[in-house]
Amino acid sequence: MMPSTRYDAEAGAAGAPVEGANVFTGSLDATGMRIGIVVSRFNDIISTRLLDGAVEALRQHGVATGDIDVVWVPGAFEIPIGARELAKRADVDAVVCLGAVIRGDTPHFDYVAGEAALGTSSVHATTGIPATFGVLTVDTIDQAADRAGGKLGNKGAEAAVAAVEMVSLLRELRQPRAAEHRAAS
Repeated sequence: MMPSTRYDAEAGAAGAPVEGANVFTGSLDATGMRIGIVVSRFNDIISTRLLDGAVEALRQHGVATGDIDVVWVPGAFEIPIGARELAKRADVDAVVCLGAVIRGDTPHFDYVAGEAALGTSSVHATTGIPATFGVLTVDTIDQAADRAGGKLGNKGAEAAVAAVEMVSLLRELRQPRAAEHRAAS
């Protein structure tokens, strides 16, 4: 199988072919993938928009509606345990983590945002299943709205697309090398 490249080699962009090297970049074809999404109910006016963006992006890239599992958790602090449980299921290829942590007047923001990020990264580090981080960490509700389908796009959609690309990339990397490659090594 030939490694895929989605980038313009002439421009020298990331993922461009390197002479004498095998370059793996994954693709954005999500046909046949099953994706889990963990969503924080806290700040749901924002997280619902992130979810809508993620689901739409997954559908656009080929994930069937019945192949998307959505798990609602109380808040961003609980996202990692929901993500870990989804990742442990044999039929899930990736987990997308969505929510919004909005800074307040106390250090609570720092603890919740930090643990959500650390917990999400531990999911893919310990399970081998991609877990993408679409949890907004912002100062104001307006900043959150801008990132949940507003003027700065939809970070839920971006997290979903990253999950698709990572599943594809890991599938490429986990394929055994052809016999002729091993013999030449």
